[in-house]
This record gives sequence, C-alpha cells and structure tokens, in this order.
Amino acid sequence: MAKTEQVLILEPQHELKFKGPFTDVVTTNLKLSNPTEKNVCFKVKTTAPRRYCVRPNSGVIDAGSSINVSVMLQPFDYDPNEKSKHKFMVQSMYAPPDTSDMEAVWKEAKPEDLMDSKLRCLFELPSENDKPHEGDTNKVLSSSVSKTESSSMFKSISSSLDDPEQKKLLEDNKRLQTDLQRLREEYKQLKEEDGLRMRKLQASSNPVSSSTSLVKDEGLNPRILALAVLLFIIGVIIGKVAL
Repeated sequence: MAKTEQVLILEPQHELKFKGPFTDVVTTNLKLSNPTEKNVCFKVKTTAPRRYCVRPNSGVIDAGSSINVSVMLQPFDYDPNEKSKHKFMVQSMYAPPDTSDMEAVWKEAKPEDLMDSKLRCLFELPSENDKPHEGDTNKVLSSSVSKTESSSMFKSISSSLDDPEQKKLLEDNKRLQTDLQRLREEYKQLKEEDGLRMRKLQASSNPVSSSTSLVKDEGLNPRILALAVLLFIIGVIIGKVAL
C-alpha cells in the first residue's frame, strides 16, 4: 500500500547548516509548516542524538499553521578531514482524534500512514577574517567550557524531566532528604534531653548512683539507637537514588 502524501513542508528542505567555530552551542532553526486542513503529528529524529538538543522534538501542528524547531549542536572538536554523517529525519502523519498519549499514537501508527522527510547536516568553518585573535583565545575557551557545562546540565535536566521514571526518582530523593532532615532534628533534640536529664541526675544523686545511672542512660537508650540506624539507612538510599 502506498504511503500517504506529504503533510509537512520543511524549511530548509534538504540540509541543516551549522557555522563554526564549534566551541559553543550552534543553533539552527527548522520551520515545519502544515498546509493541510487536518492537524499533523511530527517527530524529529537524528543519527547522533547525543550531539544535538532539539526543542521541541515532537508535537502536533494545527491545520494551516507552522512551528519553529530549534536544533542545537553541542560544542565538539571539529576535524575537517572527517566528513560528517549526521542526518535528521522528520516523521509526520495526520493526527488522530485523541492525542493525549503521543507515545501510544506513534506506537500504534501504521507504516503506510507515515511520511518521512530527511535532511543532512552541513558544517561551515569561519573564514580567516572571522577567526578570533590570539589575545581572545583564552576568553573564548573559558566561555566555551562554561557554556558547555551549562548546556550539558540543561540537557540532562530536560531529559530527566521528560522521563517519568527519572521524575519519580527525583521526587523520592527530595522526600527522603526531607525525612532525613526531620530525623536529624529529632535525634539532636533527644541528645539534648538526655544530656539535661543526666545533668539533673548527677546534681541530685551521690557519685556512685550517678555513675551507675550514667552508664545505663548512655548504653540503653533505644530511641537514639533506632534513630541512628534509620539515619544511616536513609543516607544509603539517598546515595543510591542520586546515582
């Protein structure tokens, strides 16, 4: 059975251009237009998902409207002798009545209902006049490192928030940290109460009975022992969740 007619217009149509130097994030915009009278679902895929950050990478475009997709190339060491094989593909289809669960929509889509549009990546190096002067090299490198770390952190956080399992782990980690703080405060309060009680016993008892009571209170307070063990267990759990 033949595939469906093309339902999206891509601007540009054949390639995504990225202009160097590639010491910083380079952003290229991809415009997706829906000329049809129906809503259209789209999904952007790439052969190098770790090299690019795409926002939005999927969604629904209303009939007769368009959307801009930002394709952000992460900083990397460019080798002019190596030809890039990075490619992008925009997959599209007419949107069903219910688009509340997009994962299920794409999973249940039939091959003949899908339309694929492919784009190749083109890297352009700056000319000699555009290259930074030697005096600005350290400044460029410093800015590159800082922005690389920021972009990597942003990508990691975005990925975590998009993943329901990662989001649940973050919520559990936050809850465990709150419980740990509360237990620490209770443990501190119990220690203060025990210290006050022992000082009172020392003031009101003779040296022999005071010494005996002190040994008993130090070695046999089950609440403090239980809190100490619980603090240790929650600390181990938070460590595993953070990893």
